[in-house]
Amino acid sequence: MFFSVVIPTYNRLPILEKCLKALELQYLNKSLVENYEVIVVDDGSTDQTIDYLEREKEQFPHVRLYQQKHQGPAGARNLGVSEAKGNIIVFIDSDLVVKEKFLAAHAEALVKEEKRLGSNRLFTYGAVINTCNFAEPTSEPYKITDFSAAYFATGNVAIAKTWLEKAGLFDTAFSQYGWEDLELGVRLKQLGLKLIKCPDAVGYHWHPPFSLEEIPNLIDKEIQRGRMGVVFYQKHPSWEVRLMIQMTWLHRLLWGTLTLGGRLEEKAFSPLLEWLIKQGKPQLALEVARIFLNWYNVQGVYEAYGKAQKNNQ
Repeated sequence: MFFSVVIPTYNRLPILEKCLKALELQYLNKSLVENYEVIVVDDGSTDQTIDYLEREKEQFPHVRLYQQKHQGPAGARNLGVSEAKGNIIVFIDSDLVVKEKFLAAHAEALVKEEKRLGSNRLFTYGAVINTCNFAEPTSEPYKITDFSAAYFATGNVAIAKTWLEKAGLFDTAFSQYGWEDLELGVRLKQLGLKLIKCPDAVGYHWHPPFSLEEIPNLIDKEIQRGRMGVVFYQKHPSWEVRLMIQMTWLHRLLWGTLTLGGRLEEKAFSPLLEWLIKQGKPQLALEVARIFLNWYNVQGVYEAYGKAQKNNQ
């Protein structure tokens, strides 16, 4: 098999550099993997990403660079897939750092499960460990908060290119933050693809330590995620999708109660969050912040859904 690792990126040069250096160090079982390439799709970055990659071509012999105007990860991944030479596509994000046997673990799992099932109607889903350790991201241990029940998420997944093409690739209607990968997952599930967990293919997802300065950006992301959740539901109007996007009375009641109907917003939580951060617990602070962030998400969902209904009348 031949791997094409597809990475969309947007203004993430410092961690992208670590991501690409790790991918250049891959150990391959030549009996399973012929070779691999790394397709970086720059989604209109305004930092020095392009200059750096062009200047450091010799350092990254596996990298092939493509550019597009800023239009979001769905379009970037589609461009990457269309240009891929490999028969197996590996999706990771540009803030993910992997170890030497990352691709080998995906390859071994794909071959093993294809033999067991008698079909390649499957994909492998690796583990993602969140970390804010920039110096040594791969030193972070697994935490219970790293668990994911998602069926298909592009943080760490390997799948035959043919199945992506049969499913129709990513929907570029998801132009804002969220849901484009899970929506594609619904279509892959309809094609009968089986999810195979691949815990040995570990990716370390780096993000800066949570700070109060991040809150406005996180709120904006939750509102965008709410809007895109409605796009998701309009394509797949099922109870399962309603649960995923938090468009149920249960979510409205839960987050509405915990925030006193939205009256407990970020200002009310700020003293507690600041105290947790000073205690060296930024991840716990972020989990607490999710109380009001989820309320913004639910409000964004219902606001977007109300507008969609009016437009359809």
